[in-house]
Amino acid sequence: MSHGPRSGLAAVSSALLAMSRHLEVRDVLKTIVASARELLDAQYAALGVPDDHGGFAQFVVDGVSDDQWKAIGPLPRQHGILAAMLNEATPQRLADVRRDPRFEGWPSAHPDLVDFLGLPIRDGDEVIGALFLANKRCPKPEGTCGFTEDDEDLLGILAQHAAIALTNARLYERSRELTIAEERSRLAHELHDAVSQKLFSLRLTAQAAARLVDRDPSRAKGELQQVAALAAEAADELRAAVVELRPAALDEDGLVATLRTQIQVLDRAHTARVTFTGHGVRALPAAQEEAVLRVAQEALHNALRHSGGDHVDVTLDRRGGGAVLRVSDDGGGFDPRAVRGAGRHLGLVSMRDRASGVGGRLTVESAPGKGTTIEMEVPGG
Repeated sequence: MSHGPRSGLAAVSSALLAMSRHLEVRDVLKTIVASARELLDAQYAALGVPDDHGGFAQFVVDGVSDDQWKAIGPLPRQHGILAAMLNEATPQRLADVRRDPRFEGWPSAHPDLVDFLGLPIRDGDEVIGALFLANKRCPKPEGTCGFTEDDEDLLGILAQHAAIALTNARLYERSRELTIAEERSRLAHELHDAVSQKLFSLRLTAQAAARLVDRDPSRAKGELQQVAALAAEAADELRAAVVELRPAALDEDGLVATLRTQIQVLDRAHTARVTFTGHGVRALPAAQEEAVLRVAQEALHNALRHSGGDHVDVTLDRRGGGAVLRVSDDGGGFDPRAVRGAGRHLGLVSMRDRASGVGGRLTVESAPGKGTTIEMEVPGG
């Protein structure tokens, strides 16, 4: 963030657009406090979302380093000035917060706050947060507050838009949670209908084989062959059930956003660096988008579990009316000509089938010690 004040309609517009750009609650909160601190030229800014137990479910700060924040300790409670903003739902503009009778101190590592401007964030009659700034960067005559009435009005505008952005982010996360729950329920039904009876038959056959091993080895062998056949059928039906489940995120967010989100999760979960870039890709027919996503998932799984690389790069570029997906790693690689059996193990056969099933093609470039690149091209609609 810059250390000079920003003023004018363009600055306000920039702050409001930044708030509306994010959908995750945590990202929205961080954007609100950073925008408020920069716009009003304050040294510190914070936003607390209350819980139902006298504390804060989330508390985001700007202007405090990570080390300072760790040294400060646990999240604050809803007392003093913070409680006044939440319970009375009134603005608080103070020349010196430390001299207010409601002030109850702060931890030793806490930065020294002097002049203070705070506002509740309201969604209708409900107070959903408290936004405050401290230590305005400006000359302050003795006993006066650096924050002005104009600052209070401006922060009020930000607070109103913050309420909209925060409410939208909460609704988005809730809808995603419901979608995930619905998808899990649907998957459970699919698996029960398609696989459970097959597994039940497999268990009975295995039990019969166990009883026959000593007294009739020949029949036991036949039963074990039947076990193998039933297991293969169950695996095929399980795979078919999973394949038929179109990822709900594709319908809601589109291919690029879904890929970006999944890759961000993988990047956090694995030691290898996982990156994504997308360039000018238009919406594709549903079948093409699902095929691209499934191939990307399979290729990422292979790269992260088997390649041993430090970096996996995923790109999705527009090509004509369609798109080309490329998943590259810097891992151990392999000889594509010598992996007929390994090709099935690595999912290359299923990836090729997915590509050809939507009129596309899949190519694999790899060599021992040279990493692997899997490229899938699909046409548009």
